[in-house]
Amino acid sequence: MAAWVLLSRNGFGLLSVFLPLYVIAIGGSLVEIGIMSAAALFLVIPSSFFWGYICDKTRRYKRYILISFLASTVILYILTLTTSVSLLIILYTIMSILHVAHEPPKNVLIAELYSHEEWEKTFALYEGLTETGWLIGLLLGFLIAIYGFGATLTLLLCSGLNLIALIISLILVTDPPLIFERSLVSIEKTMDFTHRGIVIASKMLDGLLLNEKLEKENLHAFCIGLVLFSLATNILFTPLPIFFSRELALPASAVFAIYVLNSCGGVVGYFIAGRSSVRPREKSHINLIVIFRSILAFLFIIVALMPAYSVAMAAVLLILMGFAYAFFLVYTLSLSMELIPTGKAGLFNVLVGLGQAGGAFIGPFLAQILGFTYAFLISGIIFFLAYVAFKIFA
Repeated sequence: MAAWVLLSRNGFGLLSVFLPLYVIAIGGSLVEIGIMSAAALFLVIPSSFFWGYICDKTRRYKRYILISFLASTVILYILTLTTSVSLLIILYTIMSILHVAHEPPKNVLIAELYSHEEWEKTFALYEGLTETGWLIGLLLGFLIAIYGFGATLTLLLCSGLNLIALIISLILVTDPPLIFERSLVSIEKTMDFTHRGIVIASKMLDGLLLNEKLEKENLHAFCIGLVLFSLATNILFTPLPIFFSRELALPASAVFAIYVLNSCGGVVGYFIAGRSSVRPREKSHINLIVIFRSILAFLFIIVALMPAYSVAMAAVLLILMGFAYAFFLVYTLSLSMELIPTGKAGLFNVLVGLGQAGGAFIGPFLAQILGFTYAFLISGIIFFLAYVAFKIFA
């Protein structure tokens, strides 16, 4: 699994910064960047649910991973044949719908091929490899920007990386022979809750004073927290490449360099998350991570208002943003496999996609209409609301 993760994310790490800059270069605007990102992400929402449902229904996971990489390979090649902003938006949207086909099967494969105790460590390893691939893609973008390679070569490189990932997946990825680990975890959680209820009832009958409460996790609060966190993240990050290139007057190579630092923070975060054992306290850790991201978002306002120190401060903030996000994703992915029932494996991606889609449109819209400072302010406020939601969940 590691090889195709690295190769695919190479291409999409490169695209994450290249596409917004490319849209501007061919005559597009911030609003069109928002439309492109939002259209793709909104349509990814039902697609994620569909891919999660169909892979659990058929109990076949490899085929959907292959569909994802095949579609990305073909569409990225087609993108080299047009400079129309409208057509680029349509093609990018179709690619996003098909590319997300690998996400729910990937989560299920990890949950079913490893025991419950290993989920957190394995998700951290997978996401660490994902972030490493993203980092390599950003480094490739940095080198391409320095040496002045054209858009066509950049898109062909992304297409080629996905083609190699497709071939490796065809050879190495296999479906699990038995599907039962998530069901066992669900039974275990039900029995644990019942046991705690019996213990508390016995103590009450004996006349003992109790400080403990019998409470189940608030799944709705968890879902709302995921949506709000993703919404705040994309409000901040979607217009950020344009903020660096337009407001701070940084060349494309410098923009890639700053995002490389963000990705480095993520790689370190995944490595530490995979080595630490915090499962009994992961809910409280999520709260701390979300409030920390809220503070970092507010600090971006200072970046916008103090240009003398803006580049250095932005670099530090992005490193910390990447580091915090790594822990957040590992903990929430692991919890989602416990909370979300079989047959709805795509729900996690649906919730994240819902927030991402809203943020992808709102972020550039706020930046263009009100300015980047308001985009950063609103992002920080929504991060704080996500903290409140996760606090209720825990």
